[in-house]
Amino acid sequence: MTLAIKLDLLTNVKSRTFGLIFHKKQGPMRSVAELRVGEKGIVNSFTDEYVSLRLLEMGVLPGNEVEMKFAAPLGDPVCIRVSGYDLSLRLEEASTITLC
Repeated sequence: MTLAIKLDLLTNVKSRTFGLIFHKKQGPMRSVAELRVGEKGIVNSFTDEYVSLRLLEMGVLPGNEVEMKFAAPLGDPVCIRVSGYDLSLRLEEASTITLC
């Protein structure tokens, strides 16, 4: 079995296991990266399948509230409060989390 097929099978199993929804960015959906300091939002879905698995392990779950705590002086990384703790993310990672 080739590596591409193995990765595809693994991806399909993980997607079905978590029941996640992955969206390609369309329309007015807002991401965590677009929040201003002090703003809050509810996690809706993810746009990147691989980053989302890591975020899920860190407690960023659909339906959880996230709050933008602060950003570094140049804007990257950012710090969000989720599931009762502060989590630092790169803007690229934060942009994969869409909000309701």
